[in-house]
Amino acid sequence: MMRSWVIAISSVIFAVDRWTKWWIETTLSPFDSKTVIPGLFSLVRSENLGVAFGLFSESTSRYRTVTLVVFSLAAVAILGWMLWRVDRFDRLTAIGMSLIFGGALGNVFDRVHAGAVTDFLDFYVGNVHWYTFNIADSAICVGAGLLLLAMWTKPKHAA
Repeated sequence: MMRSWVIAISSVIFAVDRWTKWWIETTLSPFDSKTVIPGLFSLVRSENLGVAFGLFSESTSRYRTVTLVVFSLAAVAILGWMLWRVDRFDRLTAIGMSLIFGGALGNVFDRVHAGAVTDFLDFYVGNVHWYTFNIADSAICVGAGLLLLAMWTKPKHAA
């Protein structure tokens, strides 16, 4: 039963991430911006050649994309193997891992398909902007938060 939930959660995250990226890619021109909440939130279209928070995006190495794809695929494979054994996890851990897996799949798809990840959620205050991100990134962060919560709330066993 738990495995079907893991597959469902990961699939929904992947599908929503793909749909939102497709919508942004077909609605906004590159580096275009549409204000949603003035002074706080805009939709933009940007391509992240690096990883989280733009790390490695300035790299000029011709191996950057291949290296990021290889490491991303390895991470997805490890997550997939761990999730296959989901019956060993508590519910919070399973949900967190499912969110991370679905988000990782969404970003890996972009990286393999286009060599970059489409980001579009732009939060800011005045001229101070947070790094632009997407649904996959959000799922990965929420999943990581759930994993931390699961570790902190796990009952301690007597030694």
